[in-house]
Amino acid sequence: MASEPVSIGLNLGHDGGCAIVRGDEVVAIAEERINRTRYSSGWHAALNYCLDAFDLRLEDADTVVFSGVGPRLPAGFTGGLDRYGVEPGRIQVVDHHLSHAFSAFCLSGFDEALVVVADGAGNDQDTESYYLAGGSGMERVGGNRADRPRAGGIGATYEAFTNFVGFHEQEAGKTMALASFGDAGRHPSPLFDLVGSRVEGRLTATHERGLVEFAARAGIELGAPHQIDDQASKDAAAWVQRETEDILVRLVTTLTAQHDVRQVCLAGGVGMNCVANGVLRRGAGVDLFVVPPASDRGQALGNALYGMWRLTGAMPRRPLRTDSFGREYDEDEIRLALRRHPWSTIVERHPRHRFGYQAISDPAAVAARLLADGKLIGWFQGGSELGARALGRRSILADPRRREIRDALNARIKHREWFRPFAPAVLEEDAGKWFDLDHESPFMLEAVQVRPEQREQLAGVTHIDGSARVQTVDEAVQPQFHRLIRQFGDLTGVPVVLNTSFNDREPIVETPAHAVATFSASELDALVIGGFLVTKE
Repeated sequence: MASEPVSIGLNLGHDGGCAIVRGDEVVAIAEERINRTRYSSGWHAALNYCLDAFDLRLEDADTVVFSGVGPRLPAGFTGGLDRYGVEPGRIQVVDHHLSHAFSAFCLSGFDEALVVVADGAGNDQDTESYYLAGGSGMERVGGNRADRPRAGGIGATYEAFTNFVGFHEQEAGKTMALASFGDAGRHPSPLFDLVGSRVEGRLTATHERGLVEFAARAGIELGAPHQIDDQASKDAAAWVQRETEDILVRLVTTLTAQHDVRQVCLAGGVGMNCVANGVLRRGAGVDLFVVPPASDRGQALGNALYGMWRLTGAMPRRPLRTDSFGREYDEDEIRLALRRHPWSTIVERHPRHRFGYQAISDPAAVAARLLADGKLIGWFQGGSELGARALGRRSILADPRRREIRDALNARIKHREWFRPFAPAVLEEDAGKWFDLDHESPFMLEAVQVRPEQREQLAGVTHIDGSARVQTVDEAVQPQFHRLIRQFGDLTGVPVVLNTSFNDREPIVETPAHAVATFSASELDALVIGGFLVTKE
């Protein structure tokens, strides 16, 4: 056994992965980052990654905690780990929503809080659940009615609209972006009722069929499905966005009054709706913490934290300053990838561009100059983020002043829908000068308004409604990324960069080999990876 308690969390559902908590250390990764299949279930590659990062063996684990989605995992479930020498008595399961709640509260820094979990599906019919959390544990104090169909939940309703406008239910962020182009006033009908503290949605079947049936019953004309360029689809997206914001504000206002608490943690896939998060903070007047891997990417982490609580009897308290839970890669590993050495596990794509590379002494200064010159660059530094947002470790960066940069990134680099906005990363100390923001926002989980007088200078990151999904960058937490933005500000007068995830229709890059392969196959101008500058020949 290891000298400190070791708890391993494994998620069986979509967005599978692994997390290991060892004492005060945490490593975690989603399975998709390694097997390169988006939203992938499974945990085997992620488990190997985490064990290697901590130089552990499976038998070093004091406990292994599984969670899943849908039917609850049966008593005695081992996930097959008993075949690898893990005693069944060290394997346990945890409720899906309780895992979400642990990930949010344990990382929040709050001494006590109300925890709200809202997603498309938990175990059985769970879509909303509420907890009071403190130093000694967590108590469930409510949730949706057990016999209410899952379709009536906040997340499941949003998924149904997402399917209708033409996207997979895991792509609800696209619906959120499309909503800003719509007119919610075209559909005054409510989608949710709040009975006490229970959400009662109007849909009675899930996915696209549920929305179509509801509209037919209510005599509502939705237009043709799967037509994102039609105004009717934009209006439908705006409708569900408005109703989601409204029910969250009403729900949290009710719960905080009932339990006399102002600190609120939010987890579950609904927590990824950064527009609703901003409305919730302001509308309910709460101190809000949204865990960065709010979706099921965070399940493995919640499982491991729950396991540590079960081992020690104390809530593991780790106030989160960074979403970097991945391992770092050294210079030798980066050089292997740059040399296209097979030991780097590089899998190149077609077409690919020839490139050259050189060592550099000041990556931040080099990157800032490239951005000021209008270049699109990949930025690979430190350990990867666990959540869905790239926060300056696995990023594509660009000049936020250029309106045309948004179309270039969407069409040429990311190959994604025209209406999707890009996010700004700003020096924390300067955020209030550029955005209507009076608190830190380090995880890009809240949309706020760009100040009107600054919108022309931030044309590349200002959405059609004047909003932006802001990341504030703290020098003490990310000194090199902060230095990059500061030097870009010195060159341009704008201490803000456009920051989006380093990928192209694939999971965010994890390894140096992934970064080199994506760069080589893309139209990016340069890659700054560790202490190297890579450019096309």
